[in-house]
Amino acid sequence: MDFEPLNIENEVMEFDASGSMEDDTATLDLENHDDEYERDYNGESFEGSNPSTSNVFLTHNGEEPNLEPYEGMEFDSEQAARIFYNSYARRIGFSTRVSVYQRSRRDGSIICRQIVCSREGFRREGGENRSKRQRTVTRVGCKAQMTVKKQSSGKWAVSKLVKDHNHELVPPDKVHCLRSHRHVSGPARSLIDTLQAAGMGPSGVMSVLIKESGGINNVGFTKVDCQNYMSSSRQRSLGSGGQIVFDYLKQMQAEDPDFFCAVQGDFENLTGNIFWADPNSRMNYNYFGDTVTFDTTYRTNRYRVPFAPFTGWNHHGQPVLFGCALLLNESESSFVWLFQTWLAAMSGRFPISITTDQDRIIRAAVVQVFPETRHRFCKWNVLREAQEKLSDVYHARPNFEVEFQKCINLTETNNEFESCWESLLQRYDLGDNEWLQSMYNARHQWVPVYLRDTFFGEMSINQGSDNINSYFDGYINASTNVQVLIKQYEKAIASRYEKEVKADYDTINTLPVLKTPSPMEKQAANLYTRKIFMIFQEELVETLAYPATIIDDTGSETMYRVAKFGEDHKTHFVRFNIFEKKASCSCQMFEFAGIICRHILAVFRVTNVLTLPSHYILKRWTRNAKSGVLLDQCTLGLPSDSQESSAARYDNLRQEAIKYVEEGAESVPIYNVAMAALQEAAKKVAAAKKHGSGVHQSALDNGSPQLQSYSLDQDKEIQALTAELENASQQCEAYRAKLSAVLKNLEEQKLKISVKVQNVRLNLRS
Repeated sequence: MDFEPLNIENEVMEFDASGSMEDDTATLDLENHDDEYERDYNGESFEGSNPSTSNVFLTHNGEEPNLEPYEGMEFDSEQAARIFYNSYARRIGFSTRVSVYQRSRRDGSIICRQIVCSREGFRREGGENRSKRQRTVTRVGCKAQMTVKKQSSGKWAVSKLVKDHNHELVPPDKVHCLRSHRHVSGPARSLIDTLQAAGMGPSGVMSVLIKESGGINNVGFTKVDCQNYMSSSRQRSLGSGGQIVFDYLKQMQAEDPDFFCAVQGDFENLTGNIFWADPNSRMNYNYFGDTVTFDTTYRTNRYRVPFAPFTGWNHHGQPVLFGCALLLNESESSFVWLFQTWLAAMSGRFPISITTDQDRIIRAAVVQVFPETRHRFCKWNVLREAQEKLSDVYHARPNFEVEFQKCINLTETNNEFESCWESLLQRYDLGDNEWLQSMYNARHQWVPVYLRDTFFGEMSINQGSDNINSYFDGYINASTNVQVLIKQYEKAIASRYEKEVKADYDTINTLPVLKTPSPMEKQAANLYTRKIFMIFQEELVETLAYPATIIDDTGSETMYRVAKFGEDHKTHFVRFNIFEKKASCSCQMFEFAGIICRHILAVFRVTNVLTLPSHYILKRWTRNAKSGVLLDQCTLGLPSDSQESSAARYDNLRQEAIKYVEEGAESVPIYNVAMAALQEAAKKVAAAKKHGSGVHQSALDNGSPQLQSYSLDQDKEIQALTAELENASQQCEAYRAKLSAVLKNLEEQKLKISVKVQNVRLNLRS
């Protein structure tokens, strides 16, 4: 069999886009791609994140994933579509590559992509200067392809599909030699680095890898790939582009003292990693740093820059950046340095959760630096590794992959997952498989059902960060080198900022359509950002199909059984304290996503809880998430006055300006008043700049009698209100006790009536 060469040429291809794009589309672009699904990670970031569906591709209503592509099939992202088609190609026996794409004229983002068989087209003749070496013919004009187009909903749908090939397909035992199915993964890189440092050569390293993987078919790459990696690792550096990066970082530090940059070593004698975070990244972490993803997608040997961003989710569910790194050293000590440096840049505030690659070196560094943070492995990366480790099973037993993913994504409880897993191993005789055993032992760190009790900020429990590198999606790919990295980095940041401003504008200026007369829905519409409200609204509307039935009542707490009509086998249980208005559901959606679930809302409906209790409204999902005092300032060691940071001042002014502009533009008279006020404000700002900030500060520092008198009057008023509050609390406790007795009496009467009804029925039957 002829191996496909690692060099891929640019190619000219015809692409029929007539009628398939919106009016904002641009002309077609051609790319030279090396990045055929070669990700070593996570991310929906997952988004990201984003990373994001219950699997790599969308499933509907909990149905089993479809492993055959079809026109109209939907994905959460272009990346997810590419991953799916490459996975399909591996099973069938061919290699893939990305081809032409189409960009939007509106924002330059990719909105249509063609993914083809690697044997599509024909290699171009090189003319008189072509190499004398005869190259193997690999392009034979194969028409097999899948085209995906971005929909208005944000999803990507298959618009064209050709399944037939004009060449023989590769048998299962040779498919690992195809280019799009070969990559040196993060764990393999770490092992190669260790063995190479011990003086072992490529042949010895490959022997170890084959043994560790359970056969050459499971290694995931060839000896040539291993040799190339070992050769590049000896010379790993930023090359000539390094100076561009260094100059940029030094310039940004000089222009803004809030720009954070650190180098492991020094700029002149670089021996380790590089990290930086701009002021906006640091400020965003204060608002949205509860969950973090360390994205090592670009760590694989298919990417030309070892770029690794820290990302999260903002209040619109969009990916947000918390800093970036260049990984020139991948030892445990270097990752420890990187995580500690990042944490210092984020004022020492630990996240609730962090998602990373399952690489053992990264795992060890996370345990050392984030001992109290919940650590999750990227589910996408686990499934990607499963394709390599279980390739023989996938080919011999086609149904295994469907059942394997169903076991991971669709089980509702720990017991259900473990029972399903055990059954799967028995049916396919995999009880002795070492890789499956190791992943089962680590199940609490990647299987969705075990992660529900921790906040990850994703809209679906099964999302699993399948689209984790979404922040830089479309800006950094296999052809991106160090020379253009900074330019693409700034483009991505500008684009993300523009999208956030647009989402802010839509939230403030567009009224959602309310679907119920519920005061709770109106309350949520005024509190949440538009996207988060739409998710909440869906949960609220669904409560109409979810009756809640009392199954246990202890007086202080009541247990409800909640299930959709006709689906009694999918039951959830809600424990509810009516006095505190606190509930916990077995689905744990609120704990995982920070949005209250339909099951608790169904209980609220039958208990007449008409508005959302404050403890179920996470500020990070509200339209005011980035306004007011920063969260947890005392514990973070941040300035007590959020105005002390230039980034905070900028963000607060921007938020207020958006509101002011919208109100000022309502009519001509209001516009004139607003404009006059702005002009007057501009004069005051200019005067303040001229005289400096000392005058204002000294006025605040000199305590006047009027201020002291006001403070004393305020203290008296606070004391009076406190006494009144205590009195009201005592009365409330008395009312609670009476209400508890009434409710208990009602339940007893209900039970008596139920017994009487039962007796009457028995008498009628007899």
